[in-house]
Amino acid sequence: MAIMNVNPTRMQLTKLKKQLTTAVRGHKMLKDKRDELMRQFLDLVRVNKELREKVEAELKSCNAHFVNASAVMSKEALDASLMSPKQQVEIDVTSRNVMSVNVPQFSSKTRTDNQGDIYPYGFAFTSFELDDAVMSLNDVLPDLIKLAEVEKSCELMSAEIEKTRRRVNSLEHVMIPRYEETIKYISMKLEENDRSSRTRLMKVKDMLLDKAHNYSGKAAAE
Repeated sequence: MAIMNVNPTRMQLTKLKKQLTTAVRGHKMLKDKRDELMRQFLDLVRVNKELREKVEAELKSCNAHFVNASAVMSKEALDASLMSPKQQVEIDVTSRNVMSVNVPQFSSKTRTDNQGDIYPYGFAFTSFELDDAVMSLNDVLPDLIKLAEVEKSCELMSAEIEKTRRRVNSLEHVMIPRYEETIKYISMKLEENDRSSRTRLMKVKDMLLDKAHNYSGKAAAE
């Protein structure tokens, strides 16, 4: 692991130790966030699976009704019956925060509360199969909207999990080891400098003592 290009000083050592402490704390927080995101993501995936299976079954039934309706009505009559819808559905989009991820919340409302407005035609010249098809399509709409909400939430949370995972790995395998190696290098360098300084001071002390008391001359005379 390459060390950082910094000056080996005590001030820099103190600064790096503080940064290491912050990185370790951030690493723990990100790991906790990743784990909680994974838990909530897996819960959403289970909900998504159940909801998708339900919607697919409902759409299959709806499609069967439309096939039966098209079998007893001409294409022109079927197209004309569905050409001018009376009901209108509005989707309100809000969001909620899940572990710093803004996931969508969809809610729907119809233009009117009259249940009969889902049929855009009169009943005199249409098949009851078409009525069943329109009703089944109306019934599946809330589940379709909920499925869209859950799938978009899964997509956003998956992206956040991947981003958090990369940050955790970067701190764990790159930044924290680099801080530790740099701190170790600076500590060793400072210890080496301290030893060199003590050696020089001892030599200077010996030279001063020798000069003051002429130790070397006395030793030679003896």
